[in-house]
Amino acid sequence: MSSLPHYAKGEVIKGFGRGSKELGIPTANYPEDVVNNLPENFAKGIYCGFASVDNGAVHKMVISIGWNPTYGNTTKSMETHIMNMNEGDFYGKELKIVILNYIRDEVKFTTIEALIETIHSDIKYADEELNKPEYEKYRSDNFFKA
Repeated sequence: MSSLPHYAKGEVIKGFGRGSKELGIPTANYPEDVVNNLPENFAKGIYCGFASVDNGAVHKMVISIGWNPTYGNTTKSMETHIMNMNEGDFYGKELKIVILNYIRDEVKFTTIEALIETIHSDIKYADEELNKPEYEKYRSDNFFKA
């Protein structure tokens, strides 16, 4: 993907409330202005990279960018799941991410169980992929320190 790596930052806002409650996989959501700032050719889909909240520790993450076809959203969103971060909600805090690798396209699932299973598979893939040396340098990128 020619748009990668892609850096984004913005305030965490309330999303649809499905990540934690329905799926058991909490997500941090960006406001519309951050979503609209994606490059025009940025493909919708599932990606992985690194994330930091309020210049804190840098964690692996997966992010869904698009319309969440399983739910039929009419607004494009960026929903970030930060791996191994159990600090509760962080609405109003600054979320910085670097998107490094495309995992897959968005898919409309016929069951929530199938969606959850695939998200867990995405997380496992990202956890392994982001250990590669070519990605490790991004964990200490100055972007996360400023």
